[in-house]
Amino acid sequence: MNSTAEKLLTFIKESPTAFQAVEMMKKRFGENGFTELKEDEHWELVNGGKYFVTRNHSAVIAFTVPEASSDVFHIIASHSDSPSLKIKENPEMVENGYVKLNVELYGGALLAPWFDRPLSVAGRVIVKENGQICEKLVTVDKDMLMIPNLAIHMNREANSGYKYNVQKDLLPLYGLESAKGTFFKTVAEAAGVAEEEILGHDLFLYNRMPGTIWGGEEEFVSAPRLDDLQCAFSSMEGLIAGKNEKSICVHMVMDNEEVGSGTKQGAASTFLRDTLLRINLGLGRSYEDYLISLAKSFMISADNAHAIHPNYPEKADPVNRPHINGGIAVKYNANQKYCTDGISAAMFKDLCKEAGVACQVYVNRSDVAGGSTLGNISNTQVALNTVDIGLPQLAMHSPYETAGVKDTCDFVKLAEVFYA
Repeated sequence: MNSTAEKLLTFIKESPTAFQAVEMMKKRFGENGFTELKEDEHWELVNGGKYFVTRNHSAVIAFTVPEASSDVFHIIASHSDSPSLKIKENPEMVENGYVKLNVELYGGALLAPWFDRPLSVAGRVIVKENGQICEKLVTVDKDMLMIPNLAIHMNREANSGYKYNVQKDLLPLYGLESAKGTFFKTVAEAAGVAEEEILGHDLFLYNRMPGTIWGGEEEFVSAPRLDDLQCAFSSMEGLIAGKNEKSICVHMVMDNEEVGSGTKQGAASTFLRDTLLRINLGLGRSYEDYLISLAKSFMISADNAHAIHPNYPEKADPVNRPHINGGIAVKYNANQKYCTDGISAAMFKDLCKEAGVACQVYVNRSDVAGGSTLGNISNTQVALNTVDIGLPQLAMHSPYETAGVKDTCDFVKLAEVFYA
């Protein structure tokens, strides 16, 4: 089991932002015989083919077409983004002998753990080459920044609760005043371009602390961005390993889930619908055939779930309390924040039995609001039977989260069976 968790940690280490996560998936699919398609080109699909297509370099859909004819889609959906701090335009702020960077909050981050740890910057820069606007992925691979806490002597109430102001408290320290004007030079060097060539950027802070496998029996895995790269990794590995003989198997990883999915590369976009429709047309079927296929198909919306907390058990539902390594959690919500219903839950539980993995139940306390995820949002574009599931984890939306080694292996196994 540890070998799978170690592969997960390697994947996460090389995926500091959604852009690098998609690049890693492109690499893995390319190594395993998948052909890249472009949205602005004609697609030539054949039975037995394996393909992937990206949008914005931060969302990817990979799919396999079986040798025998099939009109059923088996889809696993996850997301590539995680809460972070995004670099603003003109970010350098020179005050009191220091250079700080101006940032804004991306998503619902747990802020306290961002302090007093080595940070750096990753994402993409936009340049013009040979008359064309293009992107360059960039990861500054060194300890570059820190967000220093205020000493307890100057904030005696720090341990009594504190409301953080991102514009004041979360500005990372970059250097002393002598470092003024060097931030984009450093980014440009890491991207392999000249500073003056940078026309735009999408840059985020990322936690430099490496992932680890730990615990009394090495049962835990901790790393940045487990939500939701743990599910994206598992779906990817399942698609690559699966026999994919009976259905059109689809691995879908969308961006911007943490900020509502309402972008051209988010779950509310047409990316999934466009791709499934083009698959259908590419195999010589009509639009009515496409609608018939959706009615027969099934989607697993995979976004991590909250495990019962060792110090805060009262925060969990009184009876439905997922444990780490206790099985994949099926997520329910009466107000359809999750799209699981009786039919999709039954289908997923039957799949778990077939795969030989355990499942458990996650619901919020009735007096605690929960967030939505990919399933119900993507269903507004592509309506099909969908179950919301997740791998139980602790410290969700922290820059360093904890989940289970066994749960990772179980989801890879389940994905492989689902794609079979």
